[in-house]
Amino acid sequence: MPFEQAERAARLGDYGDHRFAVAPMMDWTDRHCRYLHRLLTRHALLYTEMVVADAVIHGDRQRLLRFDQVEHPLALQIGGSEPDKLAEAARIGADLGFDEINLNVGCPSDRVQSGTFGACLMRKPALVAEGVAAMKRAVAIPVTVKCRIGVDDQDPEIALDELADRVAGAGADALWVHARKAWLQGLSPKENRDIPPLDYPRVYRLKQRLPNGFIGINGGIENVNQAMEHLRHVDGVMLGRAAYHNASLLAEVDQALYGAQTPPVDWIVVRDAMMEHAARHIGEGGRLIHVTRHMVGLFQGVPGARRFRQVLSTGASRPEAGLDVIATAFDAVLPHLSACAA
Repeated sequence: MPFEQAERAARLGDYGDHRFAVAPMMDWTDRHCRYLHRLLTRHALLYTEMVVADAVIHGDRQRLLRFDQVEHPLALQIGGSEPDKLAEAARIGADLGFDEINLNVGCPSDRVQSGTFGACLMRKPALVAEGVAAMKRAVAIPVTVKCRIGVDDQDPEIALDELADRVAGAGADALWVHARKAWLQGLSPKENRDIPPLDYPRVYRLKQRLPNGFIGINGGIENVNQAMEHLRHVDGVMLGRAAYHNASLLAEVDQALYGAQTPPVDWIVVRDAMMEHAARHIGEGGRLIHVTRHMVGLFQGVPGARRFRQVLSTGASRPEAGLDVIATAFDAVLPHLSACAA
């Protein structure tokens, strides 16, 4: 058994230095959100929202899969359970230029369960492995999995090990683990993000068991200091809601976690870049709020932040809203940012 485990771990592959990632989040990590996040960190791995394999294959790819070249490194997260469709969707993603394909084995929503994918696949590790193997045959870029530690009455000690062994044996390049169970019956998707208790030590034990494979952790991590503590035990840390609701913390990532010798974020450059991005979007028929809704969480704790939020929230919601809304919002905080630019 030790030899078999070591062999499986080796198959997790050389995933690269993705020690920090922003989690895929439905309705949040769209291309406008990712564009903002990339202005704040050059090194973090970014993820799309989950896109169902059928939608990748048959849907409006311009709408669902569009991204800006500045977003790299960028992973496409796919939902599905049919190996042939997963392979085709992965091939499309690779051809479009994504840097990684990630299989969702963690989403607990009713819609996902009805399609037999997401967290309910924790009960079908052999099927997950078939999907991973099919995707690995289809593409040359990394194929990874994001999962929970278990679902419902599963024993996480057994369930997580079985899934990890199966996907490693199928050639997965990394396993990202949300360190909570998902309760498919009795809890809403929102409740599943908070109520099941976090069990970080369970993920640490998985890493100890698979020392040669890339194991990343997710769930309840709120800042870069906490991320650094987790990196004493695992290979990667993934922030979700904290990175979205307080995106300014991403400005700390490159220096603190990657040792990059970069100057503090120039918020005027960020402002101007987001105005240019918004102008392109509006010119294509979009609305300002599609862009600015992702910016509201900037500058928590900075004087003027409340006014910043008010301007964006009320001003951008008007159908005729233009770039002056962004400029006015930044005017409320820019005088106060010299001491806290990062």
